Amino acid sequence: MWIHIEKNTNIPLMKQLYSKLREKILKGELLEGERLPSTRLLSNQLHISRNVVLEAYDQLIAEGFLVTKQGAGTFVAEGAYFPVEKKEETENFFTEEKVEKSATIDFRSGIPDLSFFPRNTWSKLLQTICLTSEDYIFNYGNPEGHPVFRQVLSRYLKKTRGVCCHPNQIVVTSGATQALSMLAKLLLTQGDKMLIEDPITKDIQTIFSSTGATLYPIPVDKEGMQTHLLPHNEKPACIFVTPSHQFPLGSTLPIQRRIELLAYAKMKACYIIEDDYDSEFRYEGTPVPSLQGLDPNRVIYVGSFSKILSPGLRLGYLVLPPQFIEQCKTIKWFTDLHTPCLEQLVLAHFIEEGYLERHIYKMKKIYKKRRDCLLDELEKHFSGKVTVSGSLTGLHVIAYFNNVNFSPSFVKAIHSAGVRIYPVETHSINKGQHHQKLIIGFGHLTESKIKEGVSKLHKVLSPEVSDI
Repeated sequence: MWIHIEKNTNIPLMKQLYSKLREKILKGELLEGERLPSTRLLSNQLHISRNVVLEAYDQLIAEGFLVTKQGAGTFVAEGAYFPVEKKEETENFFTEEKVEKSATIDFRSGIPDLSFFPRNTWSKLLQTICLTSEDYIFNYGNPEGHPVFRQVLSRYLKKTRGVCCHPNQIVVTSGATQALSMLAKLLLTQGDKMLIEDPITKDIQTIFSSTGATLYPIPVDKEGMQTHLLPHNEKPACIFVTPSHQFPLGSTLPIQRRIELLAYAKMKACYIIEDDYDSEFRYEGTPVPSLQGLDPNRVIYVGSFSKILSPGLRLGYLVLPPQFIEQCKTIKWFTDLHTPCLEQLVLAHFIEEGYLERHIYKMKKIYKKRRDCLLDELEKHFSGKVTVSGSLTGLHVIAYFNNVNFSPSFVKAIHSAGVRIYPVETHSINKGQHHQKLIIGFGHLTESKIKEGVSKLHKVLSPEVSDI
């Protein structure tokens, strides 16, 4: 048996021998039932200790690759042949994808600039809490979240968003996506009807429709959900809205429609899910208070720290009417037990010591400059041929190009030109209403990247808009 053992390496001899024999068995170079050399003979051939060979054989026997027959020796076990596929094609795929991504200006919405994440402050708080906290924070936690974080969060939401809640009404989640998935299990069953804004994020449509419920779309205009279109002959299980900053169109629901929506929900004895999307980054005036603050017993509030801090933290939350708390805690427990305690405590101190408020203030100035740059570039390249809306809040705007149809083939052509764009029509439930509109995100792009991206977009669109 020819096996090469490298003695001038950090890899242990036993590990080398074990790996070589295992590979030969999987590839079929050592056949089922084939007898292996004795440990003494193989150690002499390879000039290694017999104990090394014994240990390698024992490990392969324990994993089922080898069997021993008393008085006969050690043999390759049956059923251990499994050829390993080559990896070259997979490696080439990832290499090409990386090159393609780096050469493309991506106008994806909802991504903060992670280069400004407060790493120094966060790491200092993390180290302090990790070294000074009691051992229990490394144990299994409560499904609803750490009590300290929920207390801090309840005060923060009341101060900044006008949310009325006791800490016990909060269930901490791994981001808003998990929160919405939990609400789908809590409120919907097969055959239910759910009223939902149209257009609305495709992922949110998938989350709720996966329960077997039917989505009943309510069109959105420049003032959000058109509440006069709420159906009086339906009995919805719940209603979904993004009143502070509708995604994707960017509108804000005025007080008149909020009151009408709450009155409708009360009449139908159903609950409203409020996704407080992008509410912190309002560039003119102060953020609009939450819908939940008007009727805490009728509105379920959903929020996260993905946009204002980092999506990688996976920290979100639900604010629930009291009757849903225990059931929601059970759903959370059977989903993933609980959200990590350490991150909750770090964020609690980050909020209490004023770091979050300062971070939001800093980022709001940065994002406003980038928004202004985007608006200037759109006006510069498409003067009189584009209408921009939804620019007062958030990390994206809506650009309406008259007589331009952003079909899948056209979007692919734009991508080939080095710029990735996102049509509103992708998120429409009733198709054909928004095919001339683009979602253009700017939060994660520098001003130079924004200028480059709009310039590339103009080169592709110029033949289309020249006739406008």
